[in-house]
Amino acid sequence: MTEPDFRTSSYSNNGGDCVEVATNLVVSRGTVPVRDSKAPSGPVLNATPDAFRAFLDGVKADTL
Repeated sequence: MTEPDFRTSSYSNNGGDCVEVATNLVVSRGTVPVRDSKAPSGPVLNATPDAFRAFLDGVKADTL
């Protein structure tokens, strides 16, 4: 079983208020796990790749 390989953005040098994303499960499980970097043992949100892409597009467009 493959575990999520969580990564923090290189842009998140803001004192720890960021999320971690694991993209290594998109192909095998069809999911993008997301968690709070301050609580790595806390809950994980599993987004579909399409939902995560829509979220990123919204952030980039500054519509969220």
